Amino acid sequence: MFYIPILGAFLEASGMIIEKKTLKKKNINYKNYTIYSFLAIVIVMIPFLFFFWKLDPGAFEIKNILIFLSISIIALIANLLIFYSLKRESLGEFEPIALMQPLFTILLAFILSFFLKVYSNENNPAILVLALIASVTLIITHMKKHHLKFDKYIISALIGGFLFAVELVLSKMILEYYSSWTFYFLRCVVILIIATLIFRPSFKKIDKQTHYFTWITAFIWIFQRSILYWGYENLGIIYTTIVLSILSPILVFVFAKIFLKEKITKKEVISAVVIVACVIFASLIGK
Repeated sequence: MFYIPILGAFLEASGMIIEKKTLKKKNINYKNYTIYSFLAIVIVMIPFLFFFWKLDPGAFEIKNILIFLSISIIALIANLLIFYSLKRESLGEFEPIALMQPLFTILLAFILSFFLKVYSNENNPAILVLALIASVTLIITHMKKHHLKFDKYIISALIGGFLFAVELVLSKMILEYYSSWTFYFLRCVVILIIATLIFRPSFKKIDKQTHYFTWITAFIWIFQRSILYWGYENLGIIYTTIVLSILSPILVFVFAKIFLKEKITKKEVISAVVIVACVIFASLIGK
């Protein structure tokens, strides 16, 4: 079961490639796409809820409701920022900044492990060191001089990555009251309602290929998030992050080379070797 997050990494990388291919179209508005993608996720999930529904009474405590609403609002803002950036930047420019998210997640979980019992299993120093080595290696080897000039799209990706880290770490606090599927479904429903009320979307300009890709990515993100939440509950935030969120960008670069014809440098190959080694060692320690 320690290798299940690797499947999540493949799914995340696949989802990123498809979304970039979709968002680079001139007729696609990132706000409309955000709302349409959540609509697709919600519809796809409905039949599965018959088998995977779980909602414990603890979820209805005022404190937990407020945490859930905070998670949903933060996730909406994070998605909008990431899609806004992804619409304009190439994956080569976007990924080095997005790679900060795993580092943010790891550090937040480790810090909270000293204050909250729910994060008490996040202070394994060996896995923390491996996670930091993998994160920093990934950031350094994919950062180029021109990335140091932060425009509004890069800043959006940086803020979005941090907000995703906050959302994911907060999710750990209330996951025990839900199944992974129930939690993700309700989160997406709340996001869909809020975003629809604010932006009043129109899907008229969405072409057939985008419709097709959106429904494919809906399936991808549903299973990816289910694996992610399962990993948080059973394997811990830091371990899941090092396997899923840090390995995934390596796959993104490989897929970008294959499907989007983007170049892969020697530094990126070196970082891939270092990260795979960290994942293997973390898996052995995790056992």
